[in-house]
Amino acid sequence: MEFISEELEDYVEHHTQEEPELLKQLNRETWTKVMQPRMLSGHYQGRVLSMISKMVNPKTILEIGTYTGYSALCMIEGIQQDGVLHTIDHNEELFSLQRKYFDLSGYGKQIVQHVGKALEIIPTIDQTFDLVFIDADKENYSNYFELILPKMKRGGIILSDNVLWSGKVLRKIKKDDIDTAALVAYNKLINKHPKVESVLLPIRDGLTISRVK
Repeated sequence: MEFISEELEDYVEHHTQEEPELLKQLNRETWTKVMQPRMLSGHYQGRVLSMISKMVNPKTILEIGTYTGYSALCMIEGIQQDGVLHTIDHNEELFSLQRKYFDLSGYGKQIVQHVGKALEIIPTIDQTFDLVFIDADKENYSNYFELILPKMKRGGIILSDNVLWSGKVLRKIKKDDIDTAALVAYNKLINKHPKVESVLLPIRDGLTISRVK
């Protein structure tokens, strides 16, 4: 489902600052070597993540769902000099590719990779967070939110990706469509939750920004 015309989308991207050269290389390698390259945040959303991170200037970042590391490298552009980014992914086959680009970025020592189930790993990270990006299995978005909320600093930002789910959130949900049902429930949860204020932006597949009160 396209939310704006291809022509207008091209205009938007051409009037957004270019991605750094390293991210262009990661983009190309992802599309040529990795399955499901559409999972990559990409130029436009990546610049949005970078801008938000620079405005937050976080000391601690948590990313749930690393894929090839593009979004992590965008968010770490805004991190404090002594800050750290924890990123979690279940796919150990992508670990080396992620590390390659993390080290090339110059931020390698500030990025901690975790491999496994996020629901099990998050409780083991003894940190509070300024910025969190949720971009993993949609079925557990609400569970991730409830896990990280007690670890968020006041005024911290939670970013949730794919919340429009190619427009499926507007359609009648099929009985076996667990992901869409989970996202519909999640969108209602964070819209009404007393501890956050949220705005859903129609960026790519939907990006919600939630600020912890």
